[in-house]
Amino acid sequence: MSKNTDLSSADLRTSVYIKGARANNLKNVDLVIPKNQLVVVTGVSGSGKSSITMDTLFAEGQRRYVESLSSYARQFLMRMKKPDVDYIKGICPAIAIEQKTTTANARSTVGTLTEIYDFLRLLYARAGRTFSPVSGEEVKRHTVTDVVNHILSLPLKSRVYLYTPLPSEYDDRTVHKELEMLQQKGFTRILKNGEVKDIGEVLESGEHMLFQTLRELTEEDDIKVLIDRFVVTEENEENEQRIADSVQTAFGEGGGEVIVWLDKDNFTAWNNRFELDGMTFVEPNPNLFNYNNPFGACPTCEGFGRTMGIDEDKVIPDPSKSVYDGTVAAWSGSTFGQWQKDFVRQASKFEFPVHTAYADLTREEKRTLWEGNRHVGGITSFFDDLGKKLYKIQNRIMLARYRGRTICHTCMGGRLRREADYVKVGGFALTDLLELPIDLLQKHFQELKLNEHDATIARRLLLEINNRLQSMMDLGLSYLDINRLSNTLSGGESQRINLTRTLGSNLTASMYILDEPSVGLHPRDTERMIAVLRRLRDLGNTVLVVEHEEGVIAAADYLIDVGPAAGVHGGEIIFAGPYEDIYEDASESYTTKYMTGEMKIPVPEQRRKLTNWLDIKGARMHNLKKIDVRIPLNAMTVISGVSGSGKTSLVKGILHPALRRQLGEGSSQAPGAHSELSGDLKLLTQVEMINQSPIGKSSRSNPVTYVGAYDTIRAMMASQQLSKIRDYKPGHFSFNVDGGRCDVCKGEGEQTVEMQFLADVKLVCEECNGKRFKRELLDVLYNGKNIAEILGLSVDEAVEFFTDDEGISKRLKPLQDVGLGYITLGQSSSTLSGGEAQRVKLASFLTREKAGEHIFFIFDEPTTGLHFHDVAILLDALNALVERGHTVLVVEHNLDVIKSADYVIDLGPEGGRDGGHVVFQGSPEGLVESGAGYTAGYLAPLLA
Repeated sequence: MSKNTDLSSADLRTSVYIKGARANNLKNVDLVIPKNQLVVVTGVSGSGKSSITMDTLFAEGQRRYVESLSSYARQFLMRMKKPDVDYIKGICPAIAIEQKTTTANARSTVGTLTEIYDFLRLLYARAGRTFSPVSGEEVKRHTVTDVVNHILSLPLKSRVYLYTPLPSEYDDRTVHKELEMLQQKGFTRILKNGEVKDIGEVLESGEHMLFQTLRELTEEDDIKVLIDRFVVTEENEENEQRIADSVQTAFGEGGGEVIVWLDKDNFTAWNNRFELDGMTFVEPNPNLFNYNNPFGACPTCEGFGRTMGIDEDKVIPDPSKSVYDGTVAAWSGSTFGQWQKDFVRQASKFEFPVHTAYADLTREEKRTLWEGNRHVGGITSFFDDLGKKLYKIQNRIMLARYRGRTICHTCMGGRLRREADYVKVGGFALTDLLELPIDLLQKHFQELKLNEHDATIARRLLLEINNRLQSMMDLGLSYLDINRLSNTLSGGESQRINLTRTLGSNLTASMYILDEPSVGLHPRDTERMIAVLRRLRDLGNTVLVVEHEEGVIAAADYLIDVGPAAGVHGGEIIFAGPYEDIYEDASESYTTKYMTGEMKIPVPEQRRKLTNWLDIKGARMHNLKKIDVRIPLNAMTVISGVSGSGKTSLVKGILHPALRRQLGEGSSQAPGAHSELSGDLKLLTQVEMINQSPIGKSSRSNPVTYVGAYDTIRAMMASQQLSKIRDYKPGHFSFNVDGGRCDVCKGEGEQTVEMQFLADVKLVCEECNGKRFKRELLDVLYNGKNIAEILGLSVDEAVEFFTDDEGISKRLKPLQDVGLGYITLGQSSSTLSGGEAQRVKLASFLTREKAGEHIFFIFDEPTTGLHFHDVAILLDALNALVERGHTVLVVEHNLDVIKSADYVIDLGPEGGRDGGHVVFQGSPEGLVESGAGYTAGYLAPLLA
């Protein structure tokens, strides 16, 4: 056993050492952590891993950082709780990258989180070239230098006249008034209809045109002002400076136009306005490409990319069809089908590919289909036409059927104003790149060809973009696109995206604390992620990873195992040393036993017999390729595949909402595109999706409430003699209503102090000292404990404490059965991991289970946060559900879960556009035997 408690020999330059850590369940732990290494902290759930990493190391690092700030920030430090530790020495600046969806902001995307979009904005603002949508010619602004160089290139002794037209911005000013003002400025001659005239003489002539406004002048009254005249001589600095000054003056007087005149048949017009083909363009600048800025945002959707209107997914239910084959569902029937016929008939006039699948159309072709053109009406015109005749009931029904939150048809989801699409780098507009998956985007920039001038400008920007794209590739995020909303990412994806940004900052001498970065990763992608962690270490950082994945543990330079068990039975350092030493470790560490093979999750001796089935046919949501899938009932099925292969689309997008509708449960979510859901549906009574979303939105929600035991506990406390004397009702023992809860913190146990531009600081409530109830309420005791002490019990302790109360212990027992015996009854739901929240939900179903029910359970990666030993407990719980007559479907990457399944559906073979196929359906042994896909190769050693 390696305890690693010799602090005297530790070197502050090479190690961080912790003395007497007692946060939560830690038992006065001493620990030395080597710097500049990949350190993995592991152990069973609830053993104290987060207590060491987050509640001790990171909390102390954060506290010391705030200590260095202004006096405003430091005023709160006297109340800020210090980690419960004797001391920590040698600590580095600490950065925690947690498994949290970083923001609910609908404007936040993968591109903004990784900072790739910020660099793209700069790239297009600095190296972008604007092209006219009319002629396709590049829009250029002529400069003074351009005109001067042209004049100096003329033959020597050429007589040059520099003219400018009358300015057009003063349309209401008369010609007489304008000429008077020019005369006052010192100009003396004009060119009128090809003849040079003196301004004074023209004013005295009293011509009719003098009293016209500048707007009313016709081409016949062509007037130009003579700015200067000179002879081209041998180039000298004085002459060049005079010409430049005159050109600058001409541009100013003529509203950006100047004419270099030799004679009436030989002249050149120059323009320093940014315009072409009768259009004035916006010059590229960073704000033009910023959808968070009113200047750059699409005026229709205000930069969100979506609006309330006609839902594209409803109008185009099958993007694999072409317009000719009826991809526009609304254009069907004898009446409405005429729109499709008209569009197909006119398509040749504007070269629209009517036989190309909708999914393969370009952004502009889709825009044409929706908006139409001068030849034919589009989808938008069709629905506008229906809206004009709402007195017809069939029109109202049609509009209601296809209405929803949909892509903005002005910017086609690009979020930017139309002018941004005219700016291109390497022939592509910025909006052309937004929907490209990361692997294609990386290929685009690797093959990007720029001229020498633009390449010089873009060199540094392209370096930053390519580095971040490579990091995302290495982290298994190749299937995402930079326009993907942040709030649609899983916890693991958010964490890996934050890691991408961290790598881009190139910080050194820091401590990075990562909470299970392998969540949601297939074993193939885990190997790539390990390479990224090592790269972060090689920059000169200490990388501390809380992890259970076997591959990550085996890659550790240094391993810390916390245990031996959970809750009060954990909190000790079981092993700390180089990973190779675990093979000589004689401790009772579950990690050591599983890694060395002494303990393992057994392969089932036989698979269940499969007799009843559900069939999904023609699944084609997102990247699913019109697949047919069979799912057995009364069995445990695992859906596997690399990240982005289509698992979530199939299960959460199609199966769950479609099953809810079939079983009459109703669903606000419309099922994704598929042809049919059929099979032995009559055997099912309900469907339950048990995902990793929090069990409650309020920080006052807790596990004991969720499983329904708190009502009984409150009633029991209200029945005590002192409660009756003081007239305490069950509501007095609740956090959610006034009465017994602390009036200062409202039952939260802590107060939040807003720190302006810093993260908010949470401080223990001074009134109740974190107990959450009024002092007088704590006088009420049951078996020697008050309500705050009861809520502080772990589930294991509470089951024993309430042995005599069968009603409470029966409701708490399922929490034990799913491996959550270590969590406390009153623990805030916001502190539970996704995997823990998922198991609390499972426990609540077990407490409410009724005889004769057949529930279709769907679990989304239930092994999140689980040690090998916890996975074994979870598998027992899942198999118990099947034995009770239920069906279990698990979306999972964990190989121990896959090998334990009765049936495996493997999707892939890759993620994104190369995914969405069924690689294999059948038993785990059949998958290995087929050798198809990546999963088979990783599963083979476990079934050998």
